[in-house]
Amino acid sequence: MRFRPCIDLHQGKVKQLIGDSVFGEMKTKELFVSKLGADYFAKIFQEDKLSGGHVIMIGDGNVDEALKALEVFPGGMQIGGGITRDNAPFFLEKGASHIIVTSYIFSNETLNMENLNRLVKEVGKEKIVIDLSCKKQEDRWYVASKNWRDSIKFELNLENIRFLENYCDEFLIHAVDVEGKQEGIDIQLVKLLSKWASIPTTYAGGVGSLSDLSLFHEISSENINITIGSALDIYGGKLSYREVLNLLETNQMLYS
Repeated sequence: MRFRPCIDLHQGKVKQLIGDSVFGEMKTKELFVSKLGADYFAKIFQEDKLSGGHVIMIGDGNVDEALKALEVFPGGMQIGGGITRDNAPFFLEKGASHIIVTSYIFSNETLNMENLNRLVKEVGKEKIVIDLSCKKQEDRWYVASKNWRDSIKFELNLENIRFLENYCDEFLIHAVDVEGKQEGIDIQLVKLLSKWASIPTTYAGGVGSLSDLSLFHEISSENINITIGSALDIYGGKLSYREVLNLLETNQMLYS
């Protein structure tokens, strides 16, 4: 298990949002809007040697800010949000370690194998992170595409995850129902991911305290990493970023 940092961009600014409010039926709810740029946070993560994190571009107008983060920490961060076969090489050339993809490979409510194969041919599976961020429906989880607006007919289960492992280097999975709410992790989902995934998988969603982090460490397998966003004090939360790093380092789960 490793800690993976994150930088979320919305309308050209570093923000933290309530996950299921993003382009959903309700107005997008902002928990935090930074006066500092993405490069500031990327520098922090670079100095702390926290590689393997991600920059997520939510909607349009975020490319310039994202490139600032990649320039500060070349090879240290992944990038996602509107990634396609056409623009993936650009972001890799600009310093992204991997590209993160969702909507491009999930269309018409299912997996678009044609687009996935195109992407693998263009950049190679070793540069691809598949985003399987999901919503829960009757004790099952389905991929949430189109900026988490809709659940599609692609279920997270052992068969599908093992299949997709042939086309990517890692998974990124936000538990959309708890994302940004700081009310605790989705315990059931974390346990299932620990059984299913055999490649590095980063879980996001619900961490609000050091006890949440300790619980995650207790129930997750070595392949499952974690990211924390809105709970951290650097993003307006109450959880000390430095205390998190101290706890993680003590438990030997800090560096990628």
